[in-house]
Amino acid sequence: MNGPFVLPVRDITRRPGEMREHAFEVTLAERWGEGIVSVEAGEIVDLDVRLESVHEGILVSGTADAEYVGVCGRCLTDISAPVEVEFQELFAYPGEEETDFEVQDDHVDLETLVRDAVVLSLPFQPVCQPDCPGLDPNTGERLTASTGAESTAPIDPRWSALQQITDQDGAAESRAAEKEES
Repeated sequence: MNGPFVLPVRDITRRPGEMREHAFEVTLAERWGEGIVSVEAGEIVDLDVRLESVHEGILVSGTADAEYVGVCGRCLTDISAPVEVEFQELFAYPGEEETDFEVQDDHVDLETLVRDAVVLSLPFQPVCQPDCPGLDPNTGERLTASTGAESTAPIDPRWSALQQITDQDGAAESRAAEKEES
């Protein structure tokens, strides 16, 4: 077994209480994630891993740090942010019970474990900022980068008669203000 996520455990296999720690970086060969954000191929994933021998197998605990890229789910601007996940899984010795992860040839392969933890921690609806207003439904412009031109909402025809009354009041007030100035 070889690969960037494969760690040897020969020295702690079937020795409960033994522990080894590893810190290493892995450059991804393929993209992780299928949504509007993902960890791209070529990105570096930092891993801090603790391998502990227990009666049932090797208990793997650790953290993975990477950076995801994509677009904001509201305004479609490019975003990138760090992602840090913790993981823990038991790699059982072969031949005992049927498990998802097993010690194979005195090695543990962490790729599936780390990939699943990272992909599941990616945001489903990422935003560039917590209060991102999104896009203007009429113009399609980003509301955060708006030119400041005030857009008036369309008036419901059932209320248009009231608009005429407020227009008259506004005109009367402006004429009264002009008389007071003179």
